[in-house]
Amino acid sequence: MQIFRGFRHPGVAPACALTIGNFDGVHRGHQAMLALLNTEARHRGLSSCVLTFEPHPRDYFAGVTKKPELAPARIATLRDKLTELAANDVAQTIVLPFDAVLASQPPQQFIRDVLIEGLGARYVLVGDDFRFGAKRAGDYAMLDAAGQVHGFDVARMNSYEVQNLRVSSSAVREALAEGRMADAAALLGRPYSISGHVVHGRKLGRALGASAPGGSDGFRTLNLRFKHWKPAASGIFAVQVHGLAEQPLPGVANLGVRPSLDANDVNGGRVLLETHCLEWPAGLGEEGAYGKIIRVDLLHKLHDELRYTSLEALTAGIAKDRDDARRFFASTHAETRRQTTRDRI
Repeated sequence: MQIFRGFRHPGVAPACALTIGNFDGVHRGHQAMLALLNTEARHRGLSSCVLTFEPHPRDYFAGVTKKPELAPARIATLRDKLTELAANDVAQTIVLPFDAVLASQPPQQFIRDVLIEGLGARYVLVGDDFRFGAKRAGDYAMLDAAGQVHGFDVARMNSYEVQNLRVSSSAVREALAEGRMADAAALLGRPYSISGHVVHGRKLGRALGASAPGGSDGFRTLNLRFKHWKPAASGIFAVQVHGLAEQPLPGVANLGVRPSLDANDVNGGRVLLETHCLEWPAGLGEEGAYGKIIRVDLLHKLHDELRYTSLEALTAGIAKDRDDARRFFASTHAETRRQTTRDRI
């Protein structure tokens, strides 16, 4: 998949089948829309194209109005969104900066400048609640009327449902906020995950774990920075780590701001995903993970973030989380074995 920041690049396809949206999470409803887009693109001999925005428009307006509560909890980083779009066979994605110019652009100008002159749209697919342009004045009817005048087809896709539940980014956010990871996975069509480069932290975990029962090697962690300040999920999770070994590694992770530690530490109080692998690949050595791109699947929420009153309490809490994660994986393995036995019978 080709990725462009803006549409004024020589590599952008001169004509395309297009869909527009934030695509936060790239959930099963998004996936159904992308499948339809790709089908229409093939039939018409066009490149399939996604037009998305960064930051999220609601993030922009939350900043302008100084009302952070208006910003949506972010399901995915931009990296993960682009990865999932590529996995759905999109030919090109245009990431359009959402700024004051775009926010004030009348819908008719958006159609002319972006869809027609910028992207050469020949087919435009939108969701049933699609709005666009300044003050969200543009809608499906306006887009359809413009298509008839300017020679591009417009289609609208109805809501996608799973078990009588409308699949939406809002539904995914709700499931993640409540720690219903299995429900989130059903809506996403995959486990909820975060990926990125492993970065250096304070390396406090190595020292903390040394005095814990069974923790002679310390609580070595893999640190990923979640750049948005408001992740849709937070807390302590049993996880699987991809990218360090041939098979995914079980682990326990903290996603959040780590309330027990100094907000002025090396990570600047930003949201981190800190993951401790229950099985560390010997070939990596202590420093071998830094700079690697890993993906962490958040499978089961153990509890919300806790504030510990001392390093001793923090150490004991981390040790308990590690043990609880081990019990989760042991029970999951046992259930898998029981299911396999029933299938054979």
